[in-house]
Amino acid sequence: MPEKDTRVDAYIEKAAPFAKPILIKLRKLIFQACPEVEETIKWSFPNYEIHGAMLCCVAAFKEHCAMGFWKASLLKDDHGILHLADKNSMGHLDKILSLKNLPSDKILLAYLKEAALLNKNKVKLARLKTAPKKELPMPETLAAALKKSKKASATFEGFSPSQRREYIEWISEAKTEETVNKRLKMAIEWLEEGKQRHWKYQKPKA
Repeated sequence: MPEKDTRVDAYIEKAAPFAKPILIKLRKLIFQACPEVEETIKWSFPNYEIHGAMLCCVAAFKEHCAMGFWKASLLKDDHGILHLADKNSMGHLDKILSLKNLPSDKILLAYLKEAALLNKNKVKLARLKTAPKKELPMPETLAAALKKSKKASATFEGFSPSQRREYIEWISEAKTEETVNKRLKMAIEWLEEGKQRHWKYQKPKA
């Protein structure tokens, strides 16, 4: 017998009347397709894991329910049921307002089994490549302060782009001249000591 999480029972019980039959139906189909699935509550809504990876999730909102496949972008979607506008969002079946909005049991079971097979075969989602952040322009106030301290300037130039960015953002975000001057003074002191902007939060070297 599949092990059901009592917290999911409570979640369904608290759901709006329209949502309860939808959640019960989806839960039943998930266990039917994947008897070995592990049910849990994460991020305050029901989630399902199998073969050591996330399978899908369901959630109830004020006026609709949602179901999402964690690897939706890898599913074949032969029946065109996935909400393609945002295929990586939680609501891959679009807004589910009633049981009539769900695909047939046969189709949904097939999608669940396909998603479980991806986990079994250890197929992973490709990581999205993010463009590196552009280096911010140097504030004139910081440039002038660095010119007055060769030691601070040498430290700053030796930092990585991200480390320099932390100091630049800190100075640039100051709202008043008083705050700018205060931060500049601290920045130069820290740089002369070879410290990064967030040195207080760095773990001490062993």
